Order: sequence, then structure tokens, then C-alpha cells
Amino acid sequence: MSSCSKSTWPPRLVTVPGLHGSEGAHWQTWLERQFARSLRVEQADWDAPDLNGWAQSVRDLIARARGPHVLAAHSFGCLATAHALQQATHAADVAGVLFVAPASPEKFAFAGAFEARRLGVPSILIGSETDPWMPLAGARELAQRLGSAFVNLGDAGHINTAAGFGPWPRAKYFVDTLVHCAAPLRFREEAVEPAAQAFV
Repeated sequence: MSSCSKSTWPPRLVTVPGLHGSEGAHWQTWLERQFARSLRVEQADWDAPDLNGWAQSVRDLIARARGPHVLAAHSFGCLATAHALQQATHAADVAGVLFVAPASPEKFAFAGAFEARRLGVPSILIGSETDPWMPLAGARELAQRLGSAFVNLGDAGHINTAAGFGPWPRAKYFVDTLVHCAAPLRFREEAVEPAAQAFV
């Protein structure tokens, strides 16, 4: 039986905040209200970035909650999410990932060594021309290494509350896009499944 047929659909939204978490006015909090059954990855200490520890929190939630999931990460949460999904076993139940304003790995070198490798799931990376945490060229390069579609949001700062990103309908559009991208694979797997069982 395919893993998709065992799962619920559409995928459950999981937000992965960055340093200091995401407050009530943040777009991630708004996005959670747009999807039923949404979840948030929690960290033991939002003020102490730790790549391995934060990535493990992502893995733990994915393992604990019934999937599939679509992840929406921000800032250092993008690095933690990408790090968590480098192992195929943890990416298997993820339909897609939205990376928004990823923090520069160089700025967080003290939090653990980060290696950008191609992910095995569809992803979109949103960069900004005026992000103090990651130059646009760096965001574009990270997107290429991860195998993500890249979107330049223009003069958008760090794409957070301070930059005016509270309610953000485009974030929902990007998540919906990832869900629609994953849907054909799911239905194709389910269509093939009965024939496959006949030969067992």
C-alpha cells in the first residue's frame, strides 16, 4: 500500500519559525489560521539557534503528526528545515516546502555546520532584495543548491512583521501551489496501487 493512501489529504501545514519565534502578528501565525489542522514546530529556546537541535524538532513533529505535511519556514527556520530534510526518511512524508527569507548560513555558522544539498521534495524559496539576513544573490544560490523554485519579492526586508508582512495572501498561494504540485503524484500512486497488488 502506498504511503500516500495511508495519509490524509490535503497535506497539513507545519510552520517553522526562525530566531525568537513568530509573534501573533507574523505572517506565519496568520497562515496557520488559513489551514485546518495546522501545526507549529516549537523549540526549547527560541533565542538560542542550534541547527541540529532545531532540525530534530522538525523531524520529531513530522514523525509524530499524521502526514503528509507542507512546511512553511522562515529565516533560521529555513536552515533547520532544510537540514532536517537532508535524510530521505524524514522527507518521505513532506509534500513540499516554502522557504521564506532564509538566514545566511554564514551568519549562523556558530549554530552548526550547514550544507545545502538538493532536497527530494518540491520547494519554493522566497528572497528579498533588502533582506539584512541574506543578500539576494545568496538566496538565489541557496535556491539552486536546494533545487527550489526562486521568487524575488523585491524590496521586502526580512519578510517579517517589521517589514509589513502580517496577513500575507501570497504565502497561502505559494503553499497551495506546492500542494497542487504534489497532488498528481499522489493520485498516480493510488491509481497504480490495485494493479500492483494483483502481482503480490
